[in-house]
Amino acid sequence: MARYHGSKGVVYGSVTGTGTAVNFISLSKWSLDMATDKVDVTAFGDPNKTYVQGLRDIKGSISGWWDSADDSLFDASESADGMKLYLYPASTASTIYFYGPAWMDASIDVGATGAVSVSGNFVANGAWSRKP
Repeated sequence: MARYHGSKGVVYGSVTGTGTAVNFISLSKWSLDMATDKVDVTAFGDPNKTYVQGLRDIKGSISGWWDSADDSLFDASESADGMKLYLYPASTASTIYFYGPAWMDASIDVGATGAVSVSGNFVANGAWSRKP
């Protein structure tokens, strides 16, 4: 089992649900939340609360620096059929990644004393998986 530095992370995405995924350039951070719904099914006499697990609620975010040569994030957010998203924790471990279709929202942040940054929040638009 190896450990990796986050500087090797990579995000690939398509700008449509059927497009080819390419490297989204100038990104510097991504996160993925794979929490599941839990429903309280505690009954009289139970020794403690009891839950049943429901569906995964996959969502996350990506962020980085605006590059005037790449509008991919904004193009993906305007897609009528969503996008394909591939999240790699480390490019040096290219067989390990999370992937699935997503709906993307995009934002840009411009301040007088800082670099122009972009970010996006996504939710699942179908089944997600991970490799290996």
